[in-house]
Amino acid sequence: MRPWLFLLALAGLCLAAALVAIYGAGEVAAAFVGAGWGLAAVVLARAVQIASAGLAWRVVTPPAPPVVPGRFIFLRFIRESINALLPVAQIGGDLIGARLLTFYGPSGGLAGASVIVDIFIQVTSQFLYTLLGFGILAALGGDSPLIASIGYGLLVAIPILFAFFLVQRAGGLRLIERLLMRLGARGQWPNLGPAPDLDTNIHRIYARPAALVLGFAIHLATWLFGTSEVWMVLAFMGHPVSMLQALAIESLGQAVKGAAFAVPGAYGIQEGGFVALCAVFGVPAQVALALSLAKRVPDVVIGLPGLVAWQGLEGHRLWQLRRRDMR
Repeated sequence: MRPWLFLLALAGLCLAAALVAIYGAGEVAAAFVGAGWGLAAVVLARAVQIASAGLAWRVVTPPAPPVVPGRFIFLRFIRESINALLPVAQIGGDLIGARLLTFYGPSGGLAGASVIVDIFIQVTSQFLYTLLGFGILAALGGDSPLIASIGYGLLVAIPILFAFFLVQRAGGLRLIERLLMRLGARGQWPNLGPAPDLDTNIHRIYARPAALVLGFAIHLATWLFGTSEVWMVLAFMGHPVSMLQALAIESLGQAVKGAAFAVPGAYGIQEGGFVALCAVFGVPAQVALALSLAKRVPDVVIGLPGLVAWQGLEGHRLWQLRRRDMR
């Protein structure tokens, strides 16, 4: 683990603990317990979202060599588990997911390219989701100073997204390709093979516009479905909000979390974001913090089995390689 990641994770946890202490640990705990069966509903909703995101990944990946959709869903669960629970920033699981995909036939270049495009489509659909949430916040949030701050953030995000797209289309991934080749040569990532050829596979994926549109639609539907988490938890806690208000809280909360991608688990950042957003709609800070904790329950309930599955997959692969070498 990189020392700076450890420090960021520690700082985030300290910030989250400080917020809970400031607003009252007892009140936050009471609100969290009040969620009751809503916690189980959130876990189920998150599982549906992860499975849907796995299908979107499968859609954008070229069908040759063939890989059944179930494996993409399985690997997506592992990607999310690593990102949620391990101090690897919030993209480490995606890199490992690309490597794991090579276990089922795709080359390192195709696997890496599929993850890069999948992330771009996911982020682009999230941007649209965030715009929708911002529009709702602007319409229902009155003169909250938070609106202007979020608006500036969205303006900054536009050129970043555009630059990410240009990097993919203009061959800017050759630097990453050379790095992965070095890792493969050193044996740190042998499954990538001698020449990942990310750039070629990126263009191969973008040559299938219908698949890209479908992947985008699935991701957008997944984000919209994610609104149910906030709506259900607040209802169970006795502080119901409308579906539109829940969409604003969830979409902008996810945007805040995404902006803090370098902080493992977005610890502290997610909590602070929910406190600010929920306040606009009259939800007490203690309930907002409990909401954030409730949304972390699926990270643990789903994430721990995901980490075990990852290690099982790695162990099985190692056993296969050793068995092959013994022949």
